[in-house]
Amino acid sequence: MKRNFLIILLCLISWFAKAQETQKLYLSGTGNDKTVNWDFFCTAGNNSGKWTSIPVPSNWELQGFGKYNYGFSKDSSRGKEKGLYKHTFKVPNTWKGKTINIVFEGVMTDTDVKINGKSAGATHEGAYYAFRYDITSLVNVGENNLLEVTAAKHSANASVNEAERKGDFWIFGGIFRPVYLEALPTQHIERVALDADAKGTFKANVYLKNAKVSQLISAQIYTLDGKKVGTPIHQKVSKTDEIVGLKTQVNSPLLWSSEKPNRYKVIVNLTENNKVIHSVEKKFGFRSVLVKQRDGVYVNGKKIKFKGVNRHSFWPTSGRTTSKEISLLDVKLMKDMNMNAVRMSHYPPDDHFLEVCDSLGLYVMDELAGWHGNYDTPTGTKLLKELMEHDENHPSVIFWINGNEGGHNYELDPIFPQEDIQKRPVIHAWEAFAGFDTQHYREYNYGIGNYDNGHNIVMPTEFLHGMYDGGHGAGLEDYWEKMWVSPLSAGGFLWDFVDQGIVRTDKNGILDTDGNHAADGIVGPYREKEGSYFTIKEVWSPIKFEAKEITSDFDGVLNIENRYSFTNINECTFSWKLKQFGNKNLLEKSGSVVSPNIKPNEKGIIKLSLPTDWQAYDVLYVTAKDANKQEIFTWSFKISLPNKIAESIVKKSGNDEVKITMVDSLYTISVKNLQISINKFTGLLQKVQNEKGVIPFNNGPIVQEGATNFKNFSQRVENGNVIITSTFDRKNSYNTLEWTIYPSGWVKMKVNYFPGDYFTTFFGVNFSFPENQIKGVEYMGNGPFRVWKNRMKGNQFGVWQKEYNTTETGEIPFLYPEFKGYHSNMYWCKFIGKEQTFTVVTENEDIFFRLFTPAFKQDPYKNYQINFPNGDISFLQGIAGIGSKTNKTENSGPMGMKNIYYDYEKEPARAKELVLYFDFVGNK
Repeated sequence: MKRNFLIILLCLISWFAKAQETQKLYLSGTGNDKTVNWDFFCTAGNNSGKWTSIPVPSNWELQGFGKYNYGFSKDSSRGKEKGLYKHTFKVPNTWKGKTINIVFEGVMTDTDVKINGKSAGATHEGAYYAFRYDITSLVNVGENNLLEVTAAKHSANASVNEAERKGDFWIFGGIFRPVYLEALPTQHIERVALDADAKGTFKANVYLKNAKVSQLISAQIYTLDGKKVGTPIHQKVSKTDEIVGLKTQVNSPLLWSSEKPNRYKVIVNLTENNKVIHSVEKKFGFRSVLVKQRDGVYVNGKKIKFKGVNRHSFWPTSGRTTSKEISLLDVKLMKDMNMNAVRMSHYPPDDHFLEVCDSLGLYVMDELAGWHGNYDTPTGTKLLKELMEHDENHPSVIFWINGNEGGHNYELDPIFPQEDIQKRPVIHAWEAFAGFDTQHYREYNYGIGNYDNGHNIVMPTEFLHGMYDGGHGAGLEDYWEKMWVSPLSAGGFLWDFVDQGIVRTDKNGILDTDGNHAADGIVGPYREKEGSYFTIKEVWSPIKFEAKEITSDFDGVLNIENRYSFTNINECTFSWKLKQFGNKNLLEKSGSVVSPNIKPNEKGIIKLSLPTDWQAYDVLYVTAKDANKQEIFTWSFKISLPNKIAESIVKKSGNDEVKITMVDSLYTISVKNLQISINKFTGLLQKVQNEKGVIPFNNGPIVQEGATNFKNFSQRVENGNVIITSTFDRKNSYNTLEWTIYPSGWVKMKVNYFPGDYFTTFFGVNFSFPENQIKGVEYMGNGPFRVWKNRMKGNQFGVWQKEYNTTETGEIPFLYPEFKGYHSNMYWCKFIGKEQTFTVVTENEDIFFRLFTPAFKQDPYKNYQINFPNGDISFLQGIAGIGSKTNKTENSGPMGMKNIYYDYEKEPARAKELVLYFDFVGNK
């Protein structure tokens, strides 16, 4: 009996506690992974003119209704349909006598609401802001109630359309975020605004509704696991509808930052005669944000460099309707790239995205919408207050942005600090404002008395535009290293996170990026990782390894730099692994490393205790993990050089005789089952054939960029090898070519050559091979992603297999890594054809191999350049960089500049040398 009584008592206590909290009842689902069907009528476009049903929340275009539009569409072609919604709901009997609100987290764009046929209030204009109506007098408690919503995707307010619907992004319609009812006591806490700084000072403004002067506001801070922190705070209510201020001091709180996102919670109670009338719980973090003019941004006293990206709320099958799982996925991907910040472009995000930023640690720039236009002042003021009330207590939010690229309403600037208890800094994206120069897409050496040559804090809120495969990682190392050492730099924000490829329900489900407009992401629509993803991960690693050549006297010491702001290196963990690719009997070896005591922004060493036989391996991998055991990056340090690997693979001796004949213009050389033909006037490979048939690899070596001026060939037999060599002439044939055919069937090509100019886009040699005959490659080198001259980092050294694909970055089918392009640090490559396979080995370091040519891209600004040699397969010692939508290759930094080589008046000893070995017979 006592046990039953205790259970009942505990249940009553629990119910009573819940009854004092704001109660919530969802009328819709909570995201694209959990929806509720409502009745729906679309007034125009696809599937219009009839009542049917639609999942809520959603954008109706993705459900087959209305008209798709990108933000650049002309007004005359824009869909301006409306969506009419109906939904029947019941209000619990327990809510009788309470204040009942209906809350919309986001509706595109103008919203009219009726309850049981009566208007709930004025039309809400603006899509990305949570709003509510008090519907206490309109609902019937315990009975069915009819909710009717009219959503107009095109606003009747011209300024809303200018701010939200004329932009470089998809524009949609519909109830795209959750809808719910909330029940509060008649006398209740309407809003709690918090300010908790790094010194432990805690302040709260508690906004009351219908309170009595006899009532009391109290608050208690807790850890997230429920332990009390400090003593309770009390303040009497002196007016009925007022703001009650609370203040206390917490000793040595754990601070919030992107590296250490420590959080607390506070429970605020409205009480009367020791009885709790209403209780509100808020999570928060202790942290301070300080802008020091002509210096930088300080978080908790530490100067911060932002490693950020711009993010749209987006999922390909649901548009702007997302979910907590998508938010978690996106933040984890950003953290995996070693980012510490994200900008909300170009509107406030879902609440759950900020919750994940709070819990995992990302600095957030929260944005009042305004792409290139802005809200009028009355509308902007209302929406700014809704933004503030919704997002103000998230410790991740450390900046407000008042519009983008000219979409600033200057009359709203003073309202931000009036509404914000924390007085967070306000910036204008793409404008020099409030001590910040946030100009977008500036060239590496930009600035005449401004930007890098000015006096403001430099913090581009967009840079290295990621259209297709340009920008992002391409140029980042140059930009970042300059940002890192510049005292006025506060870092920057890449454009942008995800390719906005939307599912077109009106076009058989294709993924549409509106041409080159929305193909700007580091990841694809379903978060497929592009090559830049891994470049960013390495360049933005908070642990920087100094470049190190591993030689025989390597003592296991590697120099590192701690680029964290708050984390000591001894909080991280390190491990190493040795791997050998040729000898299967030599097993991998691995070990751990003692993490050194290196404070933030200091340098030091780590010491690897390697086995005595470490030189028998080909590569050393070193992996660093952060304090949460998440990988920071894995670095590759080559042990074996190409000449060693070539020596182990290429077998020159054999029992077969090498025969050579000359007929007309050809040398024909035969050995074993191989027959090759070489033009005796040009030295170019004409034909390769073995017992299986012709290998269609020919017409090379063609020098790129330079003169293919091999002339005056002679042949000889030396130690059983047939050697065909050209003659050097300083004026007419200063580039030389030598072929050696060995009794084993291996063929050696040696080219000594000079690039054609002091500046060259690329240099090396190329051959022809029909693209329709390739199946794939297997190679030893850096992989698996292709590279550009200004995007070399992010890969690992190893043996990689790649199947042929026609992937174009940012386009269907978003299959990565791309096959076509430049690949770095080749030791050997096996070209797998549909009919035959052949292998190419080099003894040279730093050789690139090129696989065919990616497709030409339309670029309205002629900055995005993909430069490749003629031919199909190339072996190069210098490659091209890549531009972006907004910057030419050469303006993205030193790595984007052309290759430089002086020809020393064609002095032979100064020529570049390229040595390749070909196996056309399948030697083992």
